[in-house]
Amino acid sequence: MPVSSALSRRGFLGTSLLFVAGAAVACSSNPQETASAKGAKVTLTQWYHQYGEEGTQAAVKRYAEEFTKANPDIAVNVVWGADVSQYETKLNAALLGADAPDIFELGDFRAEMARKGQLEPLDDVYGAAKDGFNKADLDYLTVDGKLYGIKTIDDVMVLYYRKSLLKKAGVTPPTTFAELADAAKKLTTGGAKGLFIGNDGIGDSPYLLAWSQGVDLIDGKRVVYADAAKAIGGLRDLHADKSVLLGFTTDWYDPGAFNQGAAAMQWCGLWALPAVEKALGDDFGVVPWPSYDASGKAVARLGGWTQAIHSKSKHVAEAKKYLEWLWVKQADIQIDWAVKYGFHVPPQSEVAAKTPELSKGAAKDAVAIANKNGISFPAEWTQAMQAEFIAAAADIAKGAGAEKTLEKAQSKAQSDLDKQLG
Repeated sequence: MPVSSALSRRGFLGTSLLFVAGAAVACSSNPQETASAKGAKVTLTQWYHQYGEEGTQAAVKRYAEEFTKANPDIAVNVVWGADVSQYETKLNAALLGADAPDIFELGDFRAEMARKGQLEPLDDVYGAAKDGFNKADLDYLTVDGKLYGIKTIDDVMVLYYRKSLLKKAGVTPPTTFAELADAAKKLTTGGAKGLFIGNDGIGDSPYLLAWSQGVDLIDGKRVVYADAAKAIGGLRDLHADKSVLLGFTTDWYDPGAFNQGAAAMQWCGLWALPAVEKALGDDFGVVPWPSYDASGKAVARLGGWTQAIHSKSKHVAEAKKYLEWLWVKQADIQIDWAVKYGFHVPPQSEVAAKTPELSKGAAKDAVAIANKNGISFPAEWTQAMQAEFIAAAADIAKGAGAEKTLEKAQSKAQSDLDKQLG
């Protein structure tokens, strides 16, 4: 679910199914007309991107059907659309027109959309349940004091390690960056590298290194990641030691390198855990990315998809009712969506605790890591900022001075942020 390269690359399908009083009917050119004939007073249009996992499309249609059974006056027109590489472009265009969806998914939540007035605040949808959601998610979805989205899954990313290989090398799971670098060096042998963070040797590491030093990417109205030059400069050490695996046949989000013994430690997502278990049994564990030093903090990146409501929808109240029913109240559905078609964490801690598949072993550890160490990109973070940041990190890994390189990239990112904030 979270990884674009794992998804089918078909274009926009434009397929939809309308649920009216619990019955599925083919979507006519005027869904509202069909809905009215069946007794529904309102039709909500809900957009999903095209998930790659088998069963996801049928699942979201079933959820809509169950809602309409409980609320016969509200029909739901589920639109299963573009693959992830095209979805955001299609959505942005639709939001500018007359046929915008009432409810839609966001892979990368953008504060700019809220400040432009495209998103409806959802504080009342959360209601008293708010404190039960992962705090990192709430922080991510809050803009100027209001919540503008609700997460449907959390994709927690963690550091996988082979227990037997660490034991053989006489090292323990790292808790600081110095320990990580030392472990990676000791675990590098003739046939394997100590650490895999991506085919480019960079992956998520620049974010993780900044956060692990206690520095965020953006602080209020300022881009500040250059303050983490000390930690990000550690990339030079990892690459100088030649302990980082480069150019494997699959990238960091696939567990192939770890499962095949090409790397003793790998940064990857919880979604890979079933495949790792199948390959390695219980010969692995998971930990957060280690604290840079004693004054820093261990971290784990949280990804996942968010649902939002178009502020210009003619049916905001009904859309809110649907989101509250689906993503706040229906624990069984949230569990189904999280673990039956992929492997993810429900954003509500009580729901995650009730999910059998997440109740033991490394999966249980990953849920605890998500709750304790989870952190998301700032809502103001853009793809342009990301490109500059990753390019700067790559230069640092090759030997460039960390402070000046990051300050140069940060200056460009600040201009982008200033435009966002007006």
